[in-house]
Amino acid sequence: MGLLPLLLSLVFPACGQEGIGGLPVPPPMDIGRIERPATPNTALAAPEGFLPVPDVVTHFKADPARLYTAARAVAARQERVFLHAAYDDQLQAHYVARSARANYPDLITVQATPAGGLVIWSRSVYGRKDFGVNAERVAAWVAAIAAELARN
Repeated sequence: MGLLPLLLSLVFPACGQEGIGGLPVPPPMDIGRIERPATPNTALAAPEGFLPVPDVVTHFKADPARLYTAARAVAARQERVFLHAAYDDQLQAHYVARSARANYPDLITVQATPAGGLVIWSRSVYGRKDFGVNAERVAAWVAAIAAELARN
C-alpha cells in the first residue's frame, strides 16, 4: 500500500485497509427497498420498471441461478474487487472495489431476481462525487455478464 492511502486513512479509516478491511460485513439487503442518496455517487442497473429508476436498464431474462453464477464469475475477474459477503440462497452477493491510487472503497451489491432479472447497485463509501466510476462499473459489469451468459 502506498503513502497516499495511509495519509487518507487519517480521515477515511477504510482507505488504510486492504481488501474488505475496515468495512462491516453487509447483511442481506432487501433489494426492492434501495434508497438512493441525494449525492451523485451511486449507480444502479436494474430491470425496466424497477424503483428507484435505474441508470442502466438490464434486459436479462435468464434462469436466476444461472444469472447469479454469471454475475459472480464476472465479479471474480475484476481487479481490486473483493467478495465481502454472499447470500447464495437469496442469489445476492456484496463486493468491495478499491480505487487504484487512493484505495477508496466502493460497495457493490448484485442480485438476481426471481423473474430472471439482475440488479447491480454500486456506491461510494466516501465523498460526494465519484467522477462517474460507479456508472462506468455498472455498465461494464452488465456488458460482461451478457457476454458471460452468451458463452455459457
